[in-house]
Amino acid sequence: MDLEARSLQPNVKAVLLAKLREYKSDLNNLKSEHKRLASANSNQAARDDLLESGMAYAMSVSANQRGRLMMSTERLNESSDRIKESRRTMLETEELGVSILQDLHQQRQSLLHANDTVFLLLKVPYRLHLLTGKFEGKDERKRLMRKGGRKNK
Repeated sequence: MDLEARSLQPNVKAVLLAKLREYKSDLNNLKSEHKRLASANSNQAARDDLLESGMAYAMSVSANQRGRLMMSTERLNESSDRIKESRRTMLETEELGVSILQDLHQQRQSLLHANDTVFLLLKVPYRLHLLTGKFEGKDERKRLMRKGGRKNK
């Protein structure tokens, strides 16, 4: 267009060359604005890529933390179950121990009663006391005979 405008008559030529300069200036402004917007878009694209990679890293870290948390929760639940089982076993053992102690107490009472009965039946003047290891004499025997051969429990 520039060549055509220069080849025209001088009065038209000046007007056309002014318009041409104006159009070139507008074109250059538009090109620079396009470059600026394109670079902003590429920067935005680069920024978005960076954020996406950061988010992907954050998501992988989050998934890793979630996995560790789930594994810790599972171990905690297993430990709680073991504690409950141990407590149940302890209570059963305690109950069994109480039962054995009651049986032993009954057997002790039976042995003491049998010892007293033998003492009275044999009319032995002295006997060895089972608990103290001391000999008891006639006075004890008389006291027992008065009670009918029963000792207070």
